[in-house]
Amino acid sequence: MTQQELEKYLWGAAVALRGTIDAGDYKQYIFPLLFFKRISDVYDEEYDLALAESNGDLAYAEFAENHHFIVPKGAHWSDVRETTVNVGQALQEAMRAIEKANPDTLHGIFGDASWTNKERLSDAMLINLIEHYSQQNLSLANVPDDKLGNAYEYLIKEFADDSGHTAAEFYTNRTVVKLMTMIMDPQPGESVYDPTCGSGGLLLNCALHLKSEGKEYRTLKLYGQEINLLTSAIARMNMFMHGIEEFQIVRGDTLANPGLLENDQLKKFNVILANPPYSIKSWDRKNFESDPYGRNVWGTPPQGCADYAFQQHIQKSLDEKNGRSISLWPHGVLFRDSEAEMRRKMVEEDLVECVIGLGPNLFYNSPMEACLLITTTNKAPNRKGKVLIINAVKEVKQEKSISYLEHKNIKRIFDAYHNFQDEDGFCKVISNEDVIEKKGSLNIAQYVSNVDSDHSNLSINDALEAWNDTSEKLQLSMNELFQTLSEAKQ
Repeated sequence: MTQQELEKYLWGAAVALRGTIDAGDYKQYIFPLLFFKRISDVYDEEYDLALAESNGDLAYAEFAENHHFIVPKGAHWSDVRETTVNVGQALQEAMRAIEKANPDTLHGIFGDASWTNKERLSDAMLINLIEHYSQQNLSLANVPDDKLGNAYEYLIKEFADDSGHTAAEFYTNRTVVKLMTMIMDPQPGESVYDPTCGSGGLLLNCALHLKSEGKEYRTLKLYGQEINLLTSAIARMNMFMHGIEEFQIVRGDTLANPGLLENDQLKKFNVILANPPYSIKSWDRKNFESDPYGRNVWGTPPQGCADYAFQQHIQKSLDEKNGRSISLWPHGVLFRDSEAEMRRKMVEEDLVECVIGLGPNLFYNSPMEACLLITTTNKAPNRKGKVLIINAVKEVKQEKSISYLEHKNIKRIFDAYHNFQDEDGFCKVISNEDVIEKKGSLNIAQYVSNVDSDHSNLSINDALEAWNDTSEKLQLSMNELFQTLSEAKQ
């Protein structure tokens, strides 16, 4: 199959569900089914290879060492396919058996969908889904990791488009992800962390970035945390589908219960990329006031907005020697009065390296304008005491209700970040003192306006004359129109 044929084939299962369940729920059934089929087909492929190597030794072919994942007896795709009654029960039992047989890698990976609810998914519907996926062999030989991984990302995008308000919980605009990854430039052997990882797109793209540059991507250490059970499972499946096996994604509330610790303290990372949920109101502010991990380094955010709780978590999780972070936020984090003191302290500590203003509609189903906040624990000598402000609002392309960055837009923004110098009407290097004088405001418009400037200065008399001239032309045009209408009536 070509890439396009594979994507059409995989999406066909979601099409079969239309009218049966809500579009926002497709992912909780389609992803586990797809992963189940992939595991079963790869197991068969590995079994045949081991059988050939051992001259037909059946016991040897079943050894765990010969397989990525163990598929217990009775829990194979073909076993479920033979079931015609209580299909959901058979599916659920097979998935749980595989999770139990691979506790270190696959625990909870199939999520918690209610496969046995026949009012949602009848036996006939499940049989149709199973038969649809049975049409193709998803072995490594037939569908390599790269191809299946790309198709999986395609499904994530399609589910985001179909699922409405829930999309932002698991999907970040992939063109923005590309820009974020380029700016962070993770290197082989480094650790990369996403504290609210969604479907894992930011983490995964760091590995793919290295791979595209011909560098050793398998030594990259990927870590993530995600509060939603299904979404965290999708992220783990995403890694496996792309052939990434060295990663750790934990489930839980990052603010209330950070899951990646070392010696009872927050684990430190070289690179952090994040698209945190913005303006959360339901969070444990009181506990954060005396945070056991010392994350309230600049203060405690207001109850109605946890943005700077996440930003402080990010900063506290960075390696002190070469830690760098990039996070996608609405513009409000740059200038809200309620967070001014925390922002000022962040600037005073010389942590803010760059702020990039982007346009609206880059968050799913939200018209808010987005920005990228870049921090580093140890700036390059020529960047110390300075902040680069990039106003890239006009670099964002809009199509209906979705915005994106084209390659040329990404390149222009990245080049400006890399060069770190003034560019008239686009970016400006300012001192930390400038920001502090403005009460810690990083409001982009205060430093780089996105309004086109007309360098030809008209005097008041010239402007009045031009206005009169335009008015006379308009009056003549209206007279001609009335004359024509009058003649037409006659």
